[in-house]
Amino acid sequence: MAHPKRRQSKTRTAKRRTHDKAQMPALAKCPNCASWFIYHTVCPECGYYRGKLAIEKEEA
Repeated sequence: MAHPKRRQSKTRTAKRRTHDKAQMPALAKCPNCASWFIYHTVCPECGYYRGKLAIEKEEA
């Protein structure tokens, strides 16, 4: 099993972790109701996904 011979510096650790940050999700506009939603998910406002009704939404 691999065993480190020397301690890694803080700089080297930070360089490795530069890509481990949180990113904003990609958003798109719903073609049905024009509200913003996350890609590859059902629109939370109208319930449509890729032009088809995926879930029935209750009218408030």
